[in-house]
Amino acid sequence: MTSLGRPLVPRSFYVEQSTFSDPGELGALFAGLPADPAQLARVARNVMIHRLEGDLFGHTHPTDRLHNDAESRYLDDILRIVVDRNDAPLTVRRQPGDRFVGVCRDFTLLHVSLLRHAGIPARLRSGFADYFGPTGFHGDHVVTEYWDEDRGWLLADAQLADPEITAHWPVDFDPMDVPRSRFLVAGEAWRAIREEGADQETFGLHPPTEGPLFGERFVAGNIRLDLAALNKVETLLWDVWGEDEGEPGTPLPQASREFYDRVAPVVSGEVSFEAVRTLFTEDDVLRTPPTVTCHAPFNGPSRVTLR
Repeated sequence: MTSLGRPLVPRSFYVEQSTFSDPGELGALFAGLPADPAQLARVARNVMIHRLEGDLFGHTHPTDRLHNDAESRYLDDILRIVVDRNDAPLTVRRQPGDRFVGVCRDFTLLHVSLLRHAGIPARLRSGFADYFGPTGFHGDHVVTEYWDEDRGWLLADAQLADPEITAHWPVDFDPMDVPRSRFLVAGEAWRAIREEGADQETFGLHPPTEGPLFGERFVAGNIRLDLAALNKVETLLWDVWGEDEGEPGTPLPQASREFYDRVAPVVSGEVSFEAVRTLFTEDDVLRTPPTVTCHAPFNGPSRVTLR
């Protein structure tokens, strides 16, 4: 037990790299980096640019990078792209044209990898943030959850680790301590809809007026992504399996809704390590199979066998 009475999860599990977060032969790039979560978030921020941030930087992404960079599932592939464009140490802030063109998952995967390398337990969490606009819409997002010896698990958003970026959004908090009311992990989002009467149309990749990627089916897919990430299977956000093979925008069957009513509490609140491990390994719908369907936003669907 910690001094705060919290049970310790097996720290070694979240300190060890996963297949996805392992820098592999490029691990030497991590030598000499700081062990401070905020400084490591800034390292990730300074070598990456989001697909949707071109205008913020006065930059136009080359089409091939816009379409292909974020299809890199594994950190060693991401780092290879980073150093191919600029082989300076990772502590050097890149110009927009030298950066990896990714999404929230990529900032987070690099941040988590850096934290694990520094001996800090860390994991990805999939859910929904309300701070990328003034409307109260909860947008699909991925953040870091890392262990603080005094306070337990904290949420951090490496994508916000640049004051110029933070100033663009309605962010009034420390990006290294994201309030859990501002970022709902997927299970909490599901419970908000099902138990608290939240409008399902306010959760998704975008509002209903912009396409079908919103609502209960989308949130259920995020529950699977979050459970997988808690088990260190940190797939692309558009890698789908199980019931996410259903048509986007169509209602979930009632039996499926009841199924996720049971699953959501397991990935909410103070997560039980044993419970998420058991659920992931024993349930065929939730467990990530060796081959998934990748619905790449620009490149179209394909079947991909994971490492």
